[in-house]
Amino acid sequence: MRARLDATDWRILKELQSNGRISNVDLARKVGISPPPCLRRVRALEQAGMIAGYFGMLDEKSVGFEVIAFAMVGLHSQAEADLRTFEDRVLSWPLVRECYMLSGETDFLLKCVAPDLTAFQDFVIDELTAAPNVAGVKTTLVIRRVKFEPGVPVALAQRRRAV
Repeated sequence: MRARLDATDWRILKELQSNGRISNVDLARKVGISPPPCLRRVRALEQAGMIAGYFGMLDEKSVGFEVIAFAMVGLHSQAEADLRTFEDRVLSWPLVRECYMLSGETDFLLKCVAPDLTAFQDFVIDELTAAPNVAGVKTTLVIRRVKFEPGVPVALAQRRRAV
């Protein structure tokens, strides 16, 4: 069951999603309440699982990862045990930053970063296509990122919940 959020909770979520480093005092000021209840609300949102965590977002290229690529992976078998085995293997690959199990023609979509094209190709050949149960891999390189907006559209989520 999902918690019922009021307008202040939604403002807190919106502010934290855009700046996870904001101080509690500044957050409270922005959402129009005093710091103690603001902190209580943030803690409640964390405990409810609505705030899943905080992290620093690094710029890939500035820290030496020039290549961003996607790999579409098809498996021979989609039995639950085989899916779990593949998922466990994915968790051990540092170049894979995101992984989604899909419906349709592709079983998994992997977002990868690599220092250069050679490192990405080595990963695809030596690790990904060599993994047990992998039937095929199609890759595509990112030319440029057009939009990057992590999280959810809070205003839309708030409107949908109010209905």
